[in-house]
Amino acid sequence: MGNQGSKASTPSESGGIRFKIKGLRWWVIGMIMLITIINYLDRGTLNYMWVANIEYNLVDEINPDANVNQAQFFSNDSSYLLVSKKGEKVTMHVSKLSFKNDGKTVVNRQGIAYDLGIVDKNASVADATKQAKDLLGQITIFFMIAYGFSQLFSGKLYDKIGTRKGFLVSVLIWGTADALTSLARGKVSLTGFRMMLGLGEAGPWPGATKSNAEWFPQKERAFAQGLFGAAASIGSILAPVIILMLYISFGWKITFVIVGGIGLLWIIPWLVINTKGPKEHKWITENEREYILSGQPESKISDERAKSWAELLSNKKNYSVILGRFFLDPIWWMFVTFLPMYLVDQYKLNIKELAFSAWIPYVGAMIGSISGGWFSGYLIRKGKTVDRARKTAMVLGGFIIVPSVIAAVLVPNAIAAVILMAFVLGGFQFTIVNIQTLPSDLHCGKSVGSLAGLGGAAAVLGTILAILFAGQIASWPLLFGLLAALVPLSLLSVFLTVGKIEQIK
Repeated sequence: MGNQGSKASTPSESGGIRFKIKGLRWWVIGMIMLITIINYLDRGTLNYMWVANIEYNLVDEINPDANVNQAQFFSNDSSYLLVSKKGEKVTMHVSKLSFKNDGKTVVNRQGIAYDLGIVDKNASVADATKQAKDLLGQITIFFMIAYGFSQLFSGKLYDKIGTRKGFLVSVLIWGTADALTSLARGKVSLTGFRMMLGLGEAGPWPGATKSNAEWFPQKERAFAQGLFGAAASIGSILAPVIILMLYISFGWKITFVIVGGIGLLWIIPWLVINTKGPKEHKWITENEREYILSGQPESKISDERAKSWAELLSNKKNYSVILGRFFLDPIWWMFVTFLPMYLVDQYKLNIKELAFSAWIPYVGAMIGSISGGWFSGYLIRKGKTVDRARKTAMVLGGFIIVPSVIAAVLVPNAIAAVILMAFVLGGFQFTIVNIQTLPSDLHCGKSVGSLAGLGGAAAVLGTILAILFAGQIASWPLLFGLLAALVPLSLLSVFLTVGKIEQIK
Protein backbone atom coordinates (compact mmCIF):
# COMPACT_ATOMS: atom_id res chain seq x y z
CA MET A 1 0.00 0.00 0.00
CA GLY A 2 2.76 2.37 -0.88
CA ASN A 3 5.10 4.14 1.51
CA GLN A 4 4.40 3.67 5.15
CA GLY A 5 6.42 4.20 8.28
CA SER A 6 7.25 6.84 10.81
CA LYS A 7 8.88 10.23 10.68
CA ALA A 8 11.99 11.11 8.68
CA SER A 9 13.81 14.41 8.28
CA THR A 10 15.52 16.08 5.34
CA PRO A 11 17.53 19.29 5.03
CA SER A 12 15.46 22.25 3.81
CA GLU A 13 16.71 24.82 1.31
CA SER A 14 17.41 27.25 4.15
CA GLY A 15 19.68 24.74 5.83
CA GLY A 16 17.24 23.77 8.60
CA ILE A 17 15.59 20.41 9.15
CA ARG A 18 12.13 19.79 7.75
CA PHE A 19 10.25 16.76 9.02
CA LYS A 20 8.79 14.33 6.53
CA ILE A 21 6.17 11.75 7.45
CA LYS A 22 6.19 8.56 5.43
CA GLY A 23 2.69 7.41 4.56
CA LEU A 24 1.16 10.83 5.32
CA ARG A 25 -2.02 9.89 3.45
CA TRP A 26 -2.71 7.24 6.10
CA TRP A 27 -2.45 9.87 8.84
CA VAL A 28 -5.03 11.97 7.00
CA ILE A 29 -7.49 9.10 6.56
CA GLY A 30 -6.74 8.12 10.18
CA MET A 31 -7.90 11.53 11.39
CA ILE A 32 -11.04 11.24 9.24
CA MET A 33 -11.69 7.77 10.67
CA LEU A 34 -11.38 9.14 14.21
CA ILE A 35 -13.90 11.92 13.65
CA THR A 36 -16.24 9.47 11.90
CA ILE A 37 -16.17 7.28 15.01
CA ILE A 38 -17.01 10.36 17.08
CA ASN A 39 -19.71 11.26 14.54
CA TYR A 40 -21.47 7.97 15.22
CA LEU A 41 -21.17 8.38 18.97
CA ASP A 42 -22.92 11.75 18.66
CA ARG A 43 -25.49 10.29 16.30
CA GLY A 44 -26.30 7.39 18.62
CA THR A 45 -26.87 9.43 21.77
CA LEU A 46 -30.61 9.93 21.22
CA ASN A 47 -31.36 6.47 19.80
CA TYR A 48 -29.72 4.56 22.65
CA MET A 49 -31.05 6.75 25.45
CA TRP A 50 -34.51 7.20 23.96
CA VAL A 51 -36.03 4.15 25.67
CA ALA A 52 -34.26 1.88 28.14
CA ASN A 53 -35.54 -1.22 29.95
CA ILE A 54 -34.55 -0.85 33.61
CA GLU A 55 -34.97 -4.01 35.70
CA TYR A 56 -35.98 -4.17 39.38
CA ASN A 57 -35.77 -7.23 41.61
CA LEU A 58 -39.13 -8.07 43.20
CA VAL A 59 -38.84 -8.11 47.04
CA ASP A 60 -41.27 -8.42 49.95
CA GLU A 61 -39.84 -5.36 51.67
CA ILE A 62 -37.59 -2.57 50.42
CA ASN A 63 -34.09 -2.60 51.89
CA PRO A 64 -32.68 0.95 51.72
CA ASP A 65 -29.10 -0.36 51.97
CA ALA A 66 -29.36 -2.80 49.07
CA ASN A 67 -27.12 -2.03 46.10
CA VAL A 68 -29.70 -3.20 43.55
CA ASN A 69 -32.90 -1.88 42.02
CA GLN A 70 -35.89 -3.13 44.04
CA ALA A 71 -39.64 -3.42 43.43
CA GLN A 72 -42.37 -3.96 46.05
CA PHE A 73 -45.94 -4.90 45.08
CA PHE A 74 -49.04 -3.38 46.74
CA SER A 75 -52.16 -5.44 46.10
CA ASN A 76 -54.64 -2.79 47.27
CA ASP A 77 -54.13 -0.69 44.11
CA SER A 78 -52.10 -3.15 41.95
CA SER A 79 -49.07 -0.87 41.95
CA TYR A 80 -45.34 -1.30 42.42
CA LEU A 81 -42.97 0.89 44.37
CA LEU A 82 -39.75 1.05 42.37
CA VAL A 83 -36.60 2.08 44.21
CA SER A 84 -33.33 2.42 42.30
CA LYS A 85 -29.99 1.61 43.89
CA LYS A 86 -29.40 5.38 43.99
CA GLY A 87 -32.48 5.74 46.20
CA GLU A 88 -34.79 7.25 43.57
CA LYS A 89 -38.43 6.21 44.08
CA VAL A 90 -41.42 6.00 41.73
CA THR A 91 -44.81 4.26 41.97
CA MET A 92 -46.11 2.56 38.81
CA HIS A 93 -49.38 0.73 38.07
CA VAL A 94 -48.99 -2.88 36.95
CA SER A 95 -50.37 -2.07 33.48
CA LYS A 96 -47.41 0.25 32.79
CA LEU A 97 -44.80 -2.42 33.52
CA SER A 98 -43.60 -5.70 32.04
CA PHE A 99 -42.06 -8.72 33.72
CA LYS A 100 -39.26 -11.27 33.25
CA ASN A 101 -38.02 -14.41 34.98
CA ASP A 102 -41.51 -15.72 35.76
CA GLY A 103 -42.56 -12.45 37.31
CA LYS A 104 -39.56 -12.10 39.66
CA THR A 105 -38.12 -9.18 37.71
CA VAL A 106 -40.09 -5.99 37.08
CA VAL A 107 -39.17 -4.02 33.94
CA ASN A 108 -39.83 -0.28 33.75
CA ARG A 109 -39.41 1.80 30.60
CA GLN A 110 -37.25 4.86 31.16
CA GLY A 111 -35.11 7.16 29.02
CA ILE A 112 -35.31 10.55 27.32
CA ALA A 113 -38.76 9.89 25.84
CA TYR A 114 -40.17 9.40 29.35
CA ASP A 115 -38.05 11.94 31.23
CA LEU A 116 -39.14 14.76 28.91
CA GLY A 117 -42.78 13.63 28.92
CA ILE A 118 -42.73 13.06 25.16
CA VAL A 119 -44.32 9.63 25.64
CA ASP A 120 -47.53 9.49 27.69
CA LYS A 121 -46.55 8.05 31.06
CA ASN A 122 -50.12 6.82 31.58
CA ALA A 123 -50.17 4.76 28.39
CA SER A 124 -49.99 0.99 28.42
CA VAL A 125 -46.73 -0.73 27.50
CA ALA A 126 -47.98 -1.48 23.98
CA ASP A 127 -49.28 2.05 23.38
CA ALA A 128 -46.15 3.62 24.86
CA THR A 129 -43.97 1.47 22.59
CA LYS A 130 -45.86 2.62 19.50
CA GLN A 131 -45.68 6.24 20.63
CA ALA A 132 -41.94 5.99 21.27
CA LYS A 133 -41.32 4.37 17.86
CA ASP A 134 -43.45 6.91 15.96
CA LEU A 135 -42.01 9.94 17.76
CA LEU A 136 -38.42 8.76 17.30
CA GLY A 137 -39.23 8.30 13.63
CA GLN A 138 -40.63 11.85 13.41
CA ILE A 139 -37.59 13.39 15.10
CA THR A 140 -35.31 11.33 12.86
CA ILE A 141 -37.14 12.57 9.76
CA PHE A 142 -36.40 16.17 10.74
CA PHE A 143 -32.80 15.17 11.44
CA MET A 144 -32.66 13.58 7.98
CA ILE A 145 -34.16 16.64 6.29
CA ALA A 146 -31.39 18.78 7.79
CA TYR A 147 -28.86 16.05 6.99
CA GLY A 148 -29.98 15.83 3.35
CA PHE A 149 -29.96 19.61 2.94
CA SER A 150 -26.45 19.63 4.36
CA GLN A 151 -25.37 16.78 2.06
CA LEU A 152 -26.24 18.92 -0.94
CA PHE A 153 -24.46 22.02 0.23
CA SER A 154 -21.65 20.31 2.13
CA GLY A 155 -20.43 18.78 -1.11
CA LYS A 156 -20.35 22.23 -2.73
CA LEU A 157 -18.82 23.75 0.42
CA TYR A 158 -16.01 21.17 0.56
CA ASP A 159 -15.34 21.66 -3.16
CA LYS A 160 -15.10 25.42 -2.58
CA ILE A 161 -13.18 25.78 0.69
CA GLY A 162 -11.37 22.41 0.78
CA THR A 163 -11.53 19.48 3.14
CA ARG A 164 -9.45 21.10 5.90
CA LYS A 165 -11.88 23.95 6.51
CA GLY A 166 -14.88 21.84 5.52
CA PHE A 167 -14.35 19.34 8.33
CA LEU A 168 -13.72 22.22 10.74
CA VAL A 169 -17.11 23.77 9.95
CA SER A 170 -18.95 20.45 10.15
CA VAL A 171 -17.47 19.38 13.47
CA LEU A 172 -18.02 22.77 15.09
CA ILE A 173 -21.71 22.61 14.20
CA TRP A 174 -22.44 19.03 15.21
CA GLY A 175 -20.27 18.89 18.33
CA THR A 176 -21.92 22.05 19.66
CA ALA A 177 -25.37 20.71 18.74
CA ASP A 178 -24.89 17.44 20.62
CA ALA A 179 -23.63 19.20 23.74
CA LEU A 180 -26.56 21.66 23.62
CA THR A 181 -29.05 18.78 23.45
CA SER A 182 -28.54 18.48 27.21
CA LEU A 183 -30.71 21.63 27.44
CA ALA A 184 -33.69 20.05 25.63
CA ARG A 185 -37.01 20.47 27.43
CA GLY A 186 -39.42 18.74 25.09
CA LYS A 187 -40.10 17.44 21.58
CA VAL A 188 -39.68 20.82 19.84
CA SER A 189 -36.32 21.75 21.38
CA LEU A 190 -35.05 18.18 21.04
CA THR A 191 -36.00 18.16 17.36
CA GLY A 192 -34.29 21.53 16.84
CA PHE A 193 -31.01 20.32 18.34
CA ARG A 194 -31.16 17.13 16.26
CA MET A 195 -31.66 19.18 13.11
CA MET A 196 -28.58 21.23 14.01
CA LEU A 197 -26.73 17.95 14.53
CA GLY A 198 -27.83 16.79 11.07
CA LEU A 199 -26.58 20.00 9.46
CA GLY A 200 -23.09 19.30 10.78
CA GLU A 201 -22.93 15.52 10.61
CA ALA A 202 -23.57 15.19 6.87
CA GLY A 203 -20.32 16.92 5.86
CA PRO A 204 -17.82 14.08 6.35
CA TRP A 205 -19.51 11.89 3.70
CA PRO A 206 -18.86 14.05 0.64
CA GLY A 207 -15.81 15.37 2.50
CA ALA A 208 -14.22 11.94 2.91
CA THR A 209 -14.89 11.03 -0.73
CA LYS A 210 -13.21 14.27 -1.81
CA SER A 211 -10.29 13.83 0.59
CA ASN A 212 -9.70 10.28 -0.62
CA ALA A 213 -9.72 11.49 -4.23
CA GLU A 214 -7.04 14.05 -3.30
CA TRP A 215 -4.85 11.85 -1.11
CA PHE A 216 -5.02 8.41 -2.76
CA PRO A 217 -4.27 6.91 -6.18
CA GLN A 218 -7.33 5.40 -7.84
CA LYS A 219 -6.38 1.81 -7.00
CA GLU A 220 -6.41 2.61 -3.25
CA ARG A 221 -9.50 4.82 -3.10
CA ALA A 222 -12.06 2.09 -2.50
CA PHE A 223 -9.86 0.75 0.31
CA ALA A 224 -9.59 4.26 1.81
CA GLN A 225 -13.37 4.63 1.46
CA GLY A 226 -13.67 1.25 3.14
CA LEU A 227 -11.60 2.49 6.07
CA PHE A 228 -13.91 5.47 6.32
CA GLY A 229 -16.95 3.17 6.29
CA ALA A 230 -15.26 0.92 8.84
CA ALA A 231 -14.86 3.91 11.13
CA ALA A 232 -18.62 4.48 10.98
CA SER A 233 -19.01 0.83 11.98
CA ILE A 234 -16.49 1.17 14.82
CA GLY A 235 -18.43 4.19 16.06
CA SER A 236 -21.59 2.10 15.95
CA ILE A 237 -19.81 -0.73 17.82
CA LEU A 238 -18.66 1.64 20.57
CA ALA A 239 -21.87 3.68 20.76
CA PRO A 240 -24.11 1.30 22.75
CA VAL A 241 -21.37 0.47 25.25
CA ILE A 242 -20.03 4.00 25.78
CA ILE A 243 -23.35 5.84 25.63
CA LEU A 244 -25.30 3.45 27.83
CA MET A 245 -22.51 3.21 30.40
CA LEU A 246 -22.35 7.02 30.55
CA TYR A 247 -26.14 7.10 30.81
CA ILE A 248 -26.14 4.64 33.69
CA SER A 249 -23.39 6.59 35.49
CA PHE A 250 -24.32 10.22 34.80
CA GLY A 251 -27.72 10.42 33.13
CA TRP A 252 -28.56 11.55 29.62
CA LYS A 253 -27.79 15.26 30.02
CA ILE A 254 -24.13 14.83 31.02
CA THR A 255 -23.76 12.13 28.35
CA PHE A 256 -24.69 14.64 25.63
CA VAL A 257 -22.13 17.14 26.94
CA ILE A 258 -19.30 14.59 27.13
CA VAL A 259 -19.88 13.05 23.72
CA GLY A 260 -20.37 16.42 22.02
CA GLY A 261 -17.20 17.81 23.56
CA ILE A 262 -15.02 14.98 22.24
CA GLY A 263 -15.58 16.10 18.65
CA LEU A 264 -14.62 19.67 19.41
CA LEU A 265 -11.29 18.48 20.85
CA TRP A 266 -10.55 16.60 17.60
CA ILE A 267 -10.32 19.89 15.71
CA ILE A 268 -6.90 20.70 17.22
CA PRO A 269 -4.87 17.78 15.77
CA TRP A 270 -6.83 17.97 12.50
CA LEU A 271 -5.71 21.55 11.86
CA VAL A 272 -2.12 20.62 12.75
CA ILE A 273 -1.86 17.59 10.45
CA ASN A 274 -3.96 18.52 7.43
CA THR A 275 -2.41 21.84 6.39
CA LYS A 276 -2.26 21.30 2.60
CA GLY A 277 -3.05 18.71 -0.06
CA PRO A 278 -0.42 16.20 -1.25
CA LYS A 279 0.85 18.54 -4.00
CA GLU A 280 1.96 21.18 -1.49
CA HIS A 281 2.15 19.56 1.96
CA LYS A 282 5.54 20.19 3.59
CA TRP A 283 5.57 16.90 5.50
CA ILE A 284 4.97 14.53 2.57
CA THR A 285 7.91 12.63 1.08
CA GLU A 286 8.65 13.07 -2.62
CA ASN A 287 8.16 9.34 -3.21
CA GLU A 288 4.66 9.42 -1.73
CA ARG A 289 3.75 12.62 -3.58
CA GLU A 290 4.73 11.02 -6.89
CA TYR A 291 3.01 7.74 -5.96
CA ILE A 292 -0.28 9.54 -5.26
CA LEU A 293 -0.31 11.96 -8.18
CA SER A 294 0.85 9.46 -10.80
CA GLY A 295 -2.02 7.14 -9.86
CA GLN A 296 -4.75 9.74 -10.34
CA PRO A 297 -6.16 9.62 -13.89
CA GLU A 298 -8.09 12.84 -13.35
CA SER A 299 -4.81 14.70 -12.82
CA LYS A 300 -4.25 14.34 -16.57
CA ILE A 301 -7.45 16.27 -17.29
CA SER A 302 -6.65 19.92 -17.92
CA ASP A 303 -10.20 21.25 -17.50
CA GLU A 304 -10.86 21.09 -13.77
CA ARG A 305 -13.87 23.41 -13.73
CA ALA A 306 -16.39 22.30 -11.12
CA LYS A 307 -19.61 21.07 -12.72
CA SER A 308 -22.92 22.57 -11.62
CA TRP A 309 -25.76 20.44 -10.24
CA ALA A 310 -27.59 20.90 -13.54
CA GLU A 311 -24.60 19.54 -15.46
CA LEU A 312 -24.25 16.60 -13.10
CA LEU A 313 -27.96 15.79 -13.27
CA SER A 314 -27.96 15.96 -17.06
CA ASN A 315 -25.54 13.03 -17.35
CA LYS A 316 -27.06 9.54 -17.03
CA LYS A 317 -23.91 8.05 -15.49
CA ASN A 318 -24.24 10.20 -12.37
CA TYR A 319 -27.58 8.60 -11.52
CA SER A 320 -25.68 5.43 -10.63
CA VAL A 321 -24.59 7.25 -7.46
CA ILE A 322 -27.91 9.04 -6.89
CA LEU A 323 -30.27 6.08 -7.42
CA GLY A 324 -27.86 3.49 -6.05
CA ARG A 325 -27.72 5.28 -2.72
CA PHE A 326 -31.45 6.21 -2.77
CA PHE A 327 -32.37 2.53 -2.65
CA LEU A 328 -29.52 1.06 -0.60
CA ASP A 329 -28.80 3.57 2.19
CA PRO A 330 -32.17 3.11 3.97
CA ILE A 331 -30.96 -0.34 5.06
CA TRP A 332 -28.18 1.24 7.12
CA TRP A 333 -30.34 4.03 8.53
CA MET A 334 -33.15 1.71 9.60
CA PHE A 335 -30.63 -0.23 11.67
CA VAL A 336 -29.03 2.91 13.09
CA THR A 337 -32.42 4.40 14.01
CA PHE A 338 -34.51 1.46 15.13
CA LEU A 339 -32.14 -1.37 16.13
CA PRO A 340 -32.07 -0.36 19.84
CA MET A 341 -35.90 -0.25 20.02
CA TYR A 342 -36.17 -3.45 17.99
CA LEU A 343 -33.97 -5.37 20.43
CA VAL A 344 -35.66 -3.82 23.47
CA ASP A 345 -39.19 -4.56 22.25
CA GLN A 346 -38.76 -7.82 20.30
CA TYR A 347 -36.36 -9.58 22.71
CA LYS A 348 -37.04 -7.64 25.96
CA LEU A 349 -33.37 -6.79 26.50
CA ASN A 350 -32.51 -4.66 29.51
CA ILE A 351 -30.14 -1.72 29.28
CA LYS A 352 -26.99 -3.76 29.96
CA GLU A 353 -28.03 -6.59 27.64
CA LEU A 354 -28.65 -3.99 24.94
CA ALA A 355 -25.25 -2.37 25.52
CA PHE A 356 -23.44 -5.68 25.08
CA SER A 357 -25.38 -6.99 22.06
CA ALA A 358 -26.30 -4.00 19.87
CA TRP A 359 -22.66 -3.59 18.79
CA ILE A 360 -22.39 -7.02 17.18
CA PRO A 361 -24.02 -6.15 13.81
CA TYR A 362 -21.53 -3.32 13.36
CA VAL A 363 -18.56 -5.67 13.66
CA GLY A 364 -19.86 -7.22 10.47
CA ALA A 365 -20.23 -3.75 8.98
CA MET A 366 -16.62 -2.90 9.82
CA ILE A 367 -15.33 -6.11 8.23
CA GLY A 368 -17.52 -5.61 5.17
CA SER A 369 -16.41 -2.02 4.74
CA ILE A 370 -12.70 -2.81 4.78
CA SER A 371 -12.99 -6.01 2.75
CA GLY A 372 -15.31 -4.42 0.16
CA GLY A 373 -12.81 -1.64 -0.52
CA TRP A 374 -9.87 -4.05 -0.46
CA PHE A 375 -11.59 -6.54 -2.77
CA SER A 376 -12.22 -4.12 -5.65
CA GLY A 377 -8.71 -2.72 -5.24
CA TYR A 378 -7.33 -6.27 -5.33
CA LEU A 379 -9.13 -6.95 -8.60
CA ILE A 380 -7.73 -3.75 -10.10
CA ARG A 381 -4.20 -4.71 -9.03
CA LYS A 382 -4.75 -8.10 -10.69
CA GLY A 383 -5.45 -6.39 -13.98
CA LYS A 384 -9.25 -6.13 -13.92
CA THR A 385 -10.76 -2.87 -15.11
CA VAL A 386 -12.21 -0.42 -12.60
CA ASP A 387 -15.61 -1.13 -14.16
CA ARG A 388 -15.34 -4.90 -13.61
CA ALA A 389 -13.87 -4.58 -10.13
CA ARG A 390 -16.49 -2.17 -8.73
CA LYS A 391 -19.46 -4.05 -10.21
CA THR A 392 -18.23 -7.45 -9.04
CA ALA A 393 -17.86 -6.14 -5.48
CA MET A 394 -21.34 -4.60 -5.51
CA VAL A 395 -23.00 -7.82 -6.65
CA LEU A 396 -21.10 -9.96 -4.14
CA GLY A 397 -22.22 -7.68 -1.30
CA GLY A 398 -25.82 -7.93 -2.50
CA PHE A 399 -25.68 -11.73 -2.41
CA ILE A 400 -24.63 -11.51 1.25
CA ILE A 401 -27.37 -9.06 2.30
CA VAL A 402 -30.56 -10.67 1.02
CA PRO A 403 -30.47 -14.15 2.63
CA SER A 404 -29.02 -12.69 5.83
CA VAL A 405 -31.90 -10.23 6.23
CA ILE A 406 -34.50 -12.95 5.77
CA ALA A 407 -32.77 -15.29 8.21
CA ALA A 408 -32.24 -12.54 10.82
CA VAL A 409 -35.96 -11.84 11.22
CA LEU A 410 -36.91 -15.53 11.47
CA VAL A 411 -34.64 -16.64 14.33
CA PRO A 412 -36.22 -16.78 17.82
CA ASN A 413 -33.44 -15.35 20.00
CA ALA A 414 -31.46 -12.13 20.20
CA ILE A 415 -27.96 -13.64 19.89
CA ALA A 416 -28.71 -15.41 16.61
CA ALA A 417 -30.49 -12.30 15.32
CA VAL A 418 -27.61 -9.89 15.95
CA ILE A 419 -25.07 -12.33 14.47
CA LEU A 420 -27.10 -12.58 11.27
CA MET A 421 -27.51 -8.81 11.28
CA ALA A 422 -23.71 -8.62 11.25
CA PHE A 423 -23.82 -10.35 7.86
CA VAL A 424 -26.54 -7.94 6.69
CA LEU A 425 -24.52 -4.85 7.54
CA GLY A 426 -21.30 -6.50 6.35
CA GLY A 427 -22.82 -7.07 2.93
CA PHE A 428 -24.26 -3.57 2.94
CA GLN A 429 -20.87 -1.97 3.56
CA PHE A 430 -19.18 -4.29 1.05
CA THR A 431 -21.51 -2.84 -1.60
CA ILE A 432 -21.88 0.76 -0.49
CA VAL A 433 -18.16 1.60 -0.27
CA ASN A 434 -17.89 0.82 -3.98
CA ILE A 435 -20.95 2.93 -4.82
CA GLN A 436 -19.53 5.77 -2.72
CA THR A 437 -16.27 5.56 -4.68
CA LEU A 438 -18.04 6.14 -8.01
CA PRO A 439 -17.92 9.98 -7.81
CA SER A 440 -14.10 9.89 -7.91
CA ASP A 441 -14.19 7.22 -10.64
CA LEU A 442 -16.41 9.41 -12.81
CA HIS A 443 -15.14 12.95 -12.11
CA CYS A 444 -12.13 15.11 -11.38
CA GLY A 445 -11.51 16.64 -7.95
CA LYS A 446 -13.67 19.76 -8.23
CA SER A 447 -16.87 17.82 -8.92
CA VAL A 448 -16.35 14.79 -6.67
CA GLY A 449 -17.77 16.40 -3.54
CA SER A 450 -20.76 17.78 -5.42
CA LEU A 451 -21.78 14.40 -6.85
CA ALA A 452 -21.13 12.70 -3.53
CA GLY A 453 -23.40 15.31 -1.93
CA LEU A 454 -26.16 14.64 -4.45
CA GLY A 455 -25.83 10.93 -3.70
CA GLY A 456 -26.01 11.63 0.01
CA ALA A 457 -29.13 13.77 -0.43
CA ALA A 458 -30.78 10.99 -2.44
CA ALA A 459 -29.89 8.55 0.34
CA VAL A 460 -31.59 10.84 2.84
CA LEU A 461 -34.74 11.07 0.72
CA GLY A 462 -34.87 7.29 0.46
CA THR A 463 -34.41 7.00 4.22
CA ILE A 464 -37.17 9.50 5.00
CA LEU A 465 -39.58 7.54 2.81
CA ALA A 466 -38.50 4.30 4.53
CA ILE A 467 -39.13 5.78 7.99
CA LEU A 468 -42.57 7.04 6.93
CA PHE A 469 -43.28 3.55 5.60
CA ALA A 470 -42.06 2.04 8.88
CA GLY A 471 -44.74 3.96 10.76
CA GLN A 472 -47.38 1.93 8.92
CA ILE A 473 -45.95 -1.46 9.91
CA ALA A 474 -46.45 -2.72 13.45
CA SER A 475 -44.41 -5.93 13.04
CA TRP A 476 -40.68 -5.48 13.61
CA PRO A 477 -39.72 -8.71 11.71
CA LEU A 478 -41.82 -7.69 8.70
CA LEU A 479 -40.36 -4.19 8.70
CA PHE A 480 -36.74 -5.36 8.72
CA GLY A 481 -37.45 -8.26 6.36
CA LEU A 482 -38.74 -5.91 3.66
CA LEU A 483 -35.33 -4.21 3.52
CA ALA A 484 -34.10 -7.14 1.39
CA ALA A 485 -36.15 -5.82 -1.55
CA LEU A 486 -34.03 -2.66 -1.68
CA VAL A 487 -30.87 -4.53 -2.71
CA PRO A 488 -31.85 -5.57 -6.27
CA LEU A 489 -33.44 -2.16 -6.82
CA SER A 490 -30.15 -0.47 -5.94
CA LEU A 491 -27.95 -2.75 -8.05
CA LEU A 492 -30.24 -2.54 -11.08
CA SER A 493 -30.29 1.25 -10.87
CA VAL A 494 -26.48 1.35 -10.82
CA PHE A 495 -25.97 -1.08 -13.70
CA LEU A 496 -28.66 0.46 -15.91
CA THR A 497 -27.34 4.01 -15.59
CA VAL A 498 -23.56 3.91 -15.21
CA GLY A 499 -22.62 1.96 -18.34
CA LYS A 500 -18.84 1.61 -18.16
CA ILE A 501 -17.28 3.02 -14.99
CA GLU A 502 -14.68 5.52 -16.23
CA GLN A 503 -13.87 9.22 -16.14
CA ILE A 504 -16.58 11.23 -17.89
CA LYS A 505 -14.98 13.13 -20.75
